[in-house]
Amino acid sequence: MTFDINVLIGQWPAIVSGAGVTIMIWILGTIAAAVIGFLMAVARQYGGVLIDMVLGAVVAVLRGTPFLIQIFLVYYGGPFVGLDLDPLPAGLIGISIYGAAYFSEIFRSGFQAVPKGHIEAGECVGLTQGQIVRRILLPEMTMLVLPPSVNMVVILMKETAVLSIITVPELTATLSAIGSQQYAFVEALSALALFYWVLVEVTGWLGNLAETKLSRFRFFNA
Repeated sequence: MTFDINVLIGQWPAIVSGAGVTIMIWILGTIAAAVIGFLMAVARQYGGVLIDMVLGAVVAVLRGTPFLIQIFLVYYGGPFVGLDLDPLPAGLIGISIYGAAYFSEIFRSGFQAVPKGHIEAGECVGLTQGQIVRRILLPEMTMLVLPPSVNMVVILMKETAVLSIITVPELTATLSAIGSQQYAFVEALSALALFYWVLVEVTGWLGNLAETKLSRFRFFNA
């Protein structure tokens, strides 16, 4: 038995399509997760004790259960509550909700790390809560949350492979099918590993570049 890359080259249209679906779900899911997570963090920060407790419980459940179980509940459990989704939207919703729980904790820790004196100064000059978030909290917390956010982006990228379980036509499902049909499991899995490794390296490089560019805006607590 020899390693034959030509098996994969002959299937390049399907592989490109699967890679495109993976990247699309990853990017859209990450954006949705970050937005929802940010809104959850703001709500927990300023919404009062009850909202904080409710959202805290939701975050605890989402962080305490495997993503595989969550995606099963979204896809197979959806019809029980009138939510009959195709694999692709179910996967996108699942990865967005899963990531939102982690992003909310990242942003919340960033909010809490901002010196209280800065917030009190904003209140003294008459800024509203929304203005304090936009003009003080967001700029100061950006550097604090950037490294863990990049790490979360990488995690969500890898979790896209789980969506093959519910037949989302992403790259893992595509290459697994090719490997089964062509008896080329080593070639297929090697290509899959290389794909994710390249994405991780590119994401890490972009994260480091962003951190370098934003370093001049770093705030220190006097």
